Amino acid sequence: MTPSELARIYDAHASGLFAFLLNLTRDPSCTADVLQEVFLRLAQRPSLLEGVRDERAFLLRLAHNLAVDVLRRLDVRRRTQSALAAESLDLFVPGPGADDAEVQRQIAAAMGELPADQRAVVHLKIWEGLTFDAIAELLEIPLNTAASRYRYGLTKLRDRLRPLHEETL
Repeated sequence: MTPSELARIYDAHASGLFAFLLNLTRDPSCTADVLQEVFLRLAQRPSLLEGVRDERAFLLRLAHNLAVDVLRRLDVRRRTQSALAAESLDLFVPGPGADDAEVQRQIAAAMGELPADQRAVVHLKIWEGLTFDAIAELLEIPLNTAASRYRYGLTKLRDRLRPLHEETL
């Protein structure tokens, strides 16, 4: 793989991969490390992309697998469960008004309260626009599991954000 080909892949996919990884890890530093590892692997082993039909799906799967490995090694899941509720990451483009910023903060906090497996599926479905078939393949889970994680995640988000919706009525 030439440097220009690697640069093309980076330009095309880095921002989407970063958003996906940030939603999984909830840690910008860890996200940057995993993203760097994705592109380091591609640079070291260009053959990884040989025969790949969907470059984006392959990169999302690689990023997901690397993130899961990092999370397991660092035992981030156990140590961050209590911190996720209070953590507010800017996952959304800031709005012009104070009310918009508060809504975005509430949505980010609600996403942070979801278990990592549900958060991953919700992110892939809503922000990446993937089908359940694609999500199931990417995360290497059964199709029904992907659909149920999405449904459970949306139910939790709806319940958590209902008071916010009622305030705006």
